[in-house]
Amino acid sequence: MSSETSTETAESGLGGPDSTDSSGSALRAVVVAILMAGVGIGLGSLLVVAAVVSLSLAGVEITPLVAIVLSLVLATGVGFGGVAAAYLRFCGYDWSWVGVRVPTFRDLVFVAVGFIGAFGLAISASYVVTTLGVQTAQNQAAQTGFENPEVLLLLIPAAILVIGPGEELLFRGVVQRRLRESFSPFVAIPFASLIFAAIHYTSLIGAPSARLVTISVLVLPTLVFGTVYELTDNIVVPALTHGFYNATLFSILYLGIKLSGSMPQGVLGF
Repeated sequence: MSSETSTETAESGLGGPDSTDSSGSALRAVVVAILMAGVGIGLGSLLVVAAVVSLSLAGVEITPLVAIVLSLVLATGVGFGGVAAAYLRFCGYDWSWVGVRVPTFRDLVFVAVGFIGAFGLAISASYVVTTLGVQTAQNQAAQTGFENPEVLLLLIPAAILVIGPGEELLFRGVVQRRLRESFSPFVAIPFASLIFAAIHYTSLIGAPSARLVTISVLVLPTLVFGTVYELTDNIVVPALTHGFYNATLFSILYLGIKLSGSMPQGVLGF
């Protein structure tokens, strides 16, 4: 990135790393991080709604499978991934800014350790809330999968190929990276994780208090995704960690439905 581009970006308040006003830079980082998350979820939602309306007017039946495909492609792919790519282009960054590179053996070790850590935290938290009898919310994707198990067969590979990369590119590659320029990792990682977890509020089914409990659980594995990104500086690492984590949850849900005919309890954090 040229010095001219860096200077222009910093002066525009969009988040260049050359900002010198610490208080102003910190405020800009927070605003940009929240704005990018909001634009990503907003754009994705609008695209899905527009596609559903267009297909319905064209006489196409919106089955659960079609709805999931639209959500994956338009919300996660175009909405999250597209907003992240647009941010990089607008600010004059290339893909190296988010750390896009082929993972090394060390990176893959972090993927494995991160997966175990994220899954362990989610299961532990799920056990605690179940033991305490605290009400949790149900994820809409899980509910759709319960009613249409074949959808889960699509979501399992999509978790690794689309969901993990799309969500991590925006929420770790842009949101956390931007926060990291003004804050320590002990602030940037939890803040980015909280933003990511909070956007799931509308995708949950249940009372507000139940949704907040589920969001609190979701923050835990997300902290792991942010940590492995901080330690490796390679966005592929949290993308794979997140992807395998979600794919495992979808697999557990599918097997539980097929074997018992009921929704597995305590599967949180999609």
